[in-house]
Amino acid sequence: MRQLKGIIVTMGTAVAMLTACNSAQQETQLTVSGLDPAKFDTTLQDKPVKLFTLKNQNGMEVCITNYGGRVVSLVVPDKDGNPTDVVLGFDNIAQYADTLNSPTDYGSSVGRYANRICDGKFTLNDTTYQLRQNDPHEGDTRIHCLHGGGATGWMNKVYDAEQVDDKTLKLTIVAEDGENGFPGNVTAITTYKITDDNTLDITWEATTDKPTIINQTNHNYYNLSGDLENPGYDQVLYVNADNFTESDFSYMPTGKILPVEGTPMDFRTPHAIGDSIKSEYYQIKNAHGYDHNWCLNTKGDDTQVCASLYSPKTGIFMEMYTNEPGVQVYTGNFQGIQGEENIVRKLGKHYPQYIAVCLESQKYPDSPNHSEWASPVLNPGEKYFSHAAYKFSIK
Repeated sequence: MRQLKGIIVTMGTAVAMLTACNSAQQETQLTVSGLDPAKFDTTLQDKPVKLFTLKNQNGMEVCITNYGGRVVSLVVPDKDGNPTDVVLGFDNIAQYADTLNSPTDYGSSVGRYANRICDGKFTLNDTTYQLRQNDPHEGDTRIHCLHGGGATGWMNKVYDAEQVDDKTLKLTIVAEDGENGFPGNVTAITTYKITDDNTLDITWEATTDKPTIINQTNHNYYNLSGDLENPGYDQVLYVNADNFTESDFSYMPTGKILPVEGTPMDFRTPHAIGDSIKSEYYQIKNAHGYDHNWCLNTKGDDTQVCASLYSPKTGIFMEMYTNEPGVQVYTGNFQGIQGEENIVRKLGKHYPQYIAVCLESQKYPDSPNHSEWASPVLNPGEKYFSHAAYKFSIK
């Protein structure tokens, strides 16, 4: 009997050890992109934060955290079928949440207003609003409002998350009247969905109880080569636009819409970004690369390609669609410089300057102060709706 008891105890111990081992394996199971979901499992702003994974049957995986509605990784197959993570980011929530030492907009769902508003001021229905000013520039007395206030904008808020199914994530945020100076209590929903043709489809919806402005976007940094240690000069860019909005030295639109014809701003014929990113053209010199809004020829038709990006190294081809009138193209001009040299990103990488390209659907920058441009105003009883889709294939 004692021996039998010993056997029973030993078997029980073995079962317990096996259960613990299986549990540990589950806890440390990595995503296809190499992320450990446990490193995103925490509580911030008194809300749970997690890493959510979307997958289809064709090798696409998108990992998203509800902190800032951020896309942390986006994996698609390359020309040889190898899974390739094509967006920049961190591999833990601590760095995303550290807005002092590693401030970034990587992968975020930007709100309440993407891009810049001049001096952080706008007037709506005869009331002038002063927004949080977070974008100063040397030699300029103005301090702009960038991406809804930056560190205290929606990119650094925790969304309520609902994973609808294996391919869909719904994120909801409720912003209070006066937050960062913006009027109106706003409820906003960002829905990320992947489709079987390897498209990342994003919709933004919002309602308000008071007249306000809204202009949301996604801020993925794309490098389709999978090489995150060298500049992405060979990425081939196409932008379906005859014109762009001229900017001053503080990246603020002057109000002029200029033709791309005969300038390095012309991407109507696709060409490598490295061909012109160091041009002496005044717009590129001012921005230290590309950081401009193109006025899309698609005019709100989200069935037409508004932009595309291609890597000859991997063969990965990305086409973009949107119902918005503009797209901001940013080429990572400040990555790897000005104190960012030693910041470690995903998989221990140090990103160099010009590592990636952002393609941000949007109303034109500073639209609240330009009545001649598409209006960002949202009134009670109306619903804000914005759509962007990024389709991946092999070329």
